[in-house]
Amino acid sequence: MDAQGRGRADDIDPADQWVLNPNTGEYELRLPPSGAQSGVPRPRRGNPSQAARSRTASGRDRAAPGRDREAPGREHDAPGPDVPGPRRRRGEPPEPLPGRRRGRTKAPKKSKAKKVLLWTGGTMALVLVAVTGGAYAYLKHLEGKIHTEDVGGSAKSGFSKDEAFNLLIIGTDKRTGAGNEGYGDKNSVGHADTNILLHVAKDRTNATAMSIPRDLIVDIPECKSKQEDGSEKLIRGTENQRFNTSLGQYDRNPGCTMDTVKAVTGITVDHFVMADFNAVKTLTSAVGGVEVCLAKNVDDPDSHLKLSAGKHTIEGEQALAFVRTRHSFGNEGDLDRIKVQQQFLGSLMRKMSSSDTLTSATKLYKLAEAATDALTVDTGIGKATTLKDMALELKKVPPKNITFTTVPVIDNPAEKTPVTVVVSPTKSQPVFDAIKNDVSFTAVKQKEKKEKASVAARLKGSRSAASDIRVDIYNGGAKAGSAQETLNWLQNDEGVLKSTQLGNADEPLGRTTLEYSPDQADQARKLADLMGLPASAMKPGKSEKNSQGLPAIVLTLGKDFKGAGVPLAAPTKAPDVDDKTTADKTVCAK
Repeated sequence: MDAQGRGRADDIDPADQWVLNPNTGEYELRLPPSGAQSGVPRPRRGNPSQAARSRTASGRDRAAPGRDREAPGREHDAPGPDVPGPRRRRGEPPEPLPGRRRGRTKAPKKSKAKKVLLWTGGTMALVLVAVTGGAYAYLKHLEGKIHTEDVGGSAKSGFSKDEAFNLLIIGTDKRTGAGNEGYGDKNSVGHADTNILLHVAKDRTNATAMSIPRDLIVDIPECKSKQEDGSEKLIRGTENQRFNTSLGQYDRNPGCTMDTVKAVTGITVDHFVMADFNAVKTLTSAVGGVEVCLAKNVDDPDSHLKLSAGKHTIEGEQALAFVRTRHSFGNEGDLDRIKVQQQFLGSLMRKMSSSDTLTSATKLYKLAEAATDALTVDTGIGKATTLKDMALELKKVPPKNITFTTVPVIDNPAEKTPVTVVVSPTKSQPVFDAIKNDVSFTAVKQKEKKEKASVAARLKGSRSAASDIRVDIYNGGAKAGSAQETLNWLQNDEGVLKSTQLGNADEPLGRTTLEYSPDQADQARKLADLMGLPASAMKPGKSEKNSQGLPAIVLTLGKDFKGAGVPLAAPTKAPDVDDKTTADKTVCAK
């Protein structure tokens, strides 16, 4: 089929519709006009930039954005209307006008397109194609394929590029799609079989992917689930249940799983991405396979995985068998399978962010199509443009600083022969606190050293006497009575007599804050010392006037408040965890 549109539309490889624009260094999508035969327009004779033009349904030529229109019948850099222009091969530069000497033609920089692609490719296969220039139509096409689920207040209503975010990745054991009859429980309602809480740091220097065992015994809180008719169903909470029943059981939706994560860890989940068996098969096939390493031969009749020791590139059914097998590695339990899944995801991330993938329009197209077909997301990120933004933010994190870990657990003491686990009472909280406070599990070079130094400097300087501190206290999310408790403690134990308790704040806060004007900095530093507040809690700006018309510091007790006199200083270093790996390293499954 030639570029003029002769032939059948379904003879076209969709990836061929992505054409490199030499003026921008970006790939642009060339879609056929509505009602016309499909095809990729050939660049018109003249300046190669004319390839960026497309013919509208009305038949008029329209210049690509940012280019000047030309008079009808004239082509830029073509001879005048009375001078027939010689034909030239595609890509050959135009002949110079008479009397002008042709300048030396510079070879295009080979790295330009590559740099653009490396910038636009994301490490998630959500919208890798859609980030390239001129792809608005294709973004709308992807948006029509995205599966969304409304989980109400369990998820945020939108995505912010300037904040840390927590994404819950859920893999269900529900058999959906052809060829999946041999996997999972044929009677399953779709439990949360694989669960990874992905925390991406605010400064994008690092990320932590924490796996949550499906056999972890937890209390599942009460939650609401939207029904097909639009109504909400209140689902009662249950105690001492496997974590995987937080999805599917009693019609629980992903929002219930998000609420359960928060109840167990104290970490608020912002959004979710849910995948079924097909996601593993289609995504691995889209990138041409993922490399895995085995320390021994594997022949598992249950998962049908049969591989020799060493490195292999797997995709499709074989990739699904690899992440599903439970009887091939370690102690043949869920915790050992989690390690293998983490190694697999690290390899998939490396493959998806490799130049081999990012410079292939065919692979980018297949990734975008596969991702939107196989994934379900909450409505807060249910637009292709939002998924693109999230993918680009995640792409900023170096693979060497993406840490894979697992919720610290111990065998369930209530079982004579343990088959389930419970959260470790000693090792889990430091891990949860590190994630909540945006602390990296890897040594990273901080991008915002000046900003961090500026924050730390807020605690440096003179201190006033406790009796000189004038402060208004609000409860912004701490347990009931915390503001009065703090007032009593400050006045009776610490000598802060000019203090007032003013009830609840207008909006709840996750963290305790101390707002003050510049001339109150010495009072703020003293109060921070008394309460054990970190520098990040101090918010220089404006104070408010108290009931007597005098300026007062504003202390708002957030959800992190632990009690009067209990220090709130956030951890600055993550704890050491067992079996920690990073996304840049290849580990052979044992």
